[in-house]
Amino acid sequence: MQARKEKKWTKVVVSTIKIAVTLGGIVYIFKKVPFFEAIGNWTQATWPWLAVILFLTVILMAIQANRWRGLLLDDGKKIKFHTFYAYIALGYFFNNLLPSGFGGDAVKTIAFGKRFGNTANSVAAIAISRIMGILAMILSFFIAFPFVVAKYQVPLSYTITVSAFALVAILVIVGGLFSDKLKIPDKLALQVPFLLKLQNAFSIYRSHPKAFWLSGLDSIWLQIVTILIHYAYFRAVGIDVDIAIITVFTTIMVVFTMLPISINGIGIRENVQVSLYTGLLGIPADIVLASTLLSYLPLLFQASQGALVFAFLGKTSIFIRKEDSQ
Repeated sequence: MQARKEKKWTKVVVSTIKIAVTLGGIVYIFKKVPFFEAIGNWTQATWPWLAVILFLTVILMAIQANRWRGLLLDDGKKIKFHTFYAYIALGYFFNNLLPSGFGGDAVKTIAFGKRFGNTANSVAAIAISRIMGILAMILSFFIAFPFVVAKYQVPLSYTITVSAFALVAILVIVGGLFSDKLKIPDKLALQVPFLLKLQNAFSIYRSHPKAFWLSGLDSIWLQIVTILIHYAYFRAVGIDVDIAIITVFTTIMVVFTMLPISINGIGIRENVQVSLYTGLLGIPADIVLASTLLSYLPLLFQASQGALVFAFLGKTSIFIRKEDSQ
C-alpha cells in the first residue's frame, strides 16, 4: 500500500513539473514574442508551402508504415500496407491526447498486437523503429555539423546532449539485439512472461539482418523528408535557411523536446528554436516563432487522420483480435 502511494505521488510530482515547464516555456516565449505578432508572418505565400508540407507529411507517415511492416518480417507481409498506415495515424492521434511523445506508440502497438496477434514482435518492431530513427537523425547531424561549426559557434551543451543521445541509442539497439544473452530471473519470468517473448522478439533480428538494415534505410529516407519539411517551414515565412543548418538545428530541437520535462515538448520546442535561429543566425524571433508554430498544423493533420481511423473502425474493432471479431 505504501509503495502504491509513493508511486502515485511520484506521478503527481512528475506531471506537475511537466505542466510547470510547459506553461513556463509558453509564457516566456509569448512574452518575448507576442503570438499574433508571430503569426502575422503567415501570408498568402505561406499556404502553397503548407500544401507541400502536408504532402511530405503523408510521405513521412507512409515510410514509417513501411518500416514497421518490414520489421514484422513474414507476419508483416500478410497484412495490407494501408492497415499499418492507419495505425501510424492512430498513434499520432493518441500522441496528441496523452502527455507523452511516446503514448501513441504504446496505444498503436498494443492495439495492433491485440488485433493481429504477436504483440511482443509489434512492440519490438516499433522500439527498433524509434531507435533507428534517432540514429539516422544523429548520423545526419554529425555529417552536417562540420559545415555549420565552420561558420557558427554552436553551444557545447547542445553538442554534448546530442552525443549523449547517440550513445544511449546505440547501447539500446545493441542491447535489444543481444537481449537473449541476458538471463531473466525465473521469478520475474513467471510473474511477467511477456518479458521472455519481448526478449526473443528483439533478438530475432540478428537472424534477419536484411530487414534490420532496410529499416535503417527507411529511417534515412524518413530523416531526409523531415529535413525537407523543416526547410519548408522557413520558406513558408519567406526565409531561406541552409540545409546543413536545418539538419543540425532540427536534431538539437528534437533531442531537447524528447527530454521528459514538458508535455510533448511544448514550450521547449519554441524556445530552443528561437535560441538557435535568432541567437546564432540573427533571424528575427517573430519569424522563427512563426515557422515553429506552423509545425503544429502537420501535427493536427496527422492527428485528424488518426481520429478518422478511430471513428471509422471504432474502439472495438481496433482493440480486439481480428479472429474474435469474425
